[in-house]
Amino acid sequence: MTLEFCSFASSSSGNCYLVRSENTTLLLDVGVAGKHILSGLAEKGASVEGIDGILLTHEHIDHVKSLRMMSRKAINAGVYASKGTLSQVCDKISDEVMRPVTAQQPFSIGDIEVRPFSLSHDAAEPLSYSFCKDGRQITVVTDTGCMTEDAFDQLKEADVLVLESNHEVNILKMGAYPYSVKRRILGDEGHLSNETAGKCLCEILKHRKAQGRTEVPKVVLAHLSKENNTPGQAYLTIRNVLFEEDFYIDKDLELDIALRDEIGKSVEI
Repeated sequence: MTLEFCSFASSSSGNCYLVRSENTTLLLDVGVAGKHILSGLAEKGASVEGIDGILLTHEHIDHVKSLRMMSRKAINAGVYASKGTLSQVCDKISDEVMRPVTAQQPFSIGDIEVRPFSLSHDAAEPLSYSFCKDGRQITVVTDTGCMTEDAFDQLKEADVLVLESNHEVNILKMGAYPYSVKRRILGDEGHLSNETAGKCLCEILKHRKAQGRTEVPKVVLAHLSKENNTPGQAYLTIRNVLFEEDFYIDKDLELDIALRDEIGKSVEI
């Protein structure tokens, strides 16, 4: 194993992911109950004291709910985020653990190189990250209303692509959310729909084909809305969009779905 990815929780209700190598353990977002995160670590044979870094994408509560608790228990971990995000969570953590990072300026935590990049979301200064070691790469893109150039550039090179597939547009439009909330979700600083995620995957597969890359990427659909999506709906829409471009699940890509509040299976490369 070079790198491992595991979702502890992924939805509009809360998000937390584990990324690790044999020597380095990282958490990406801590937006669920601390007890759930500790259970996930134990299930995966990791300890909170062994966490080397906590990375934040942005300050919304479904990404930082347990930040205060986890930053205290993870005694060896800095908290890595943009200056904008850190300014919004400074009441939850001490100055000593803050590690400000900047888009397009890679850094290392242990033996994992981390590459931050910009997203388009209604937060102070949202970022996401690629995690790289020995020529292998995991890239996570959620909480963005449109696919930024920086995000696409990272995704197209990744071996494991964790990609937001938040909502089915027709379900959202017909649902009970207030118009203002629907407009926010559908906007350029909201969330990616199933269809947009599918189109993004098509463009990534076209790029890889043009490069002559034959390895099959592993894709994990993430941040599904409880109210406006289901795993089955996300799979169906993605499958249909891929089919229109002559791409097929289990042939051109492996596809899994991160569940809302369950600790998922590990994806290893």
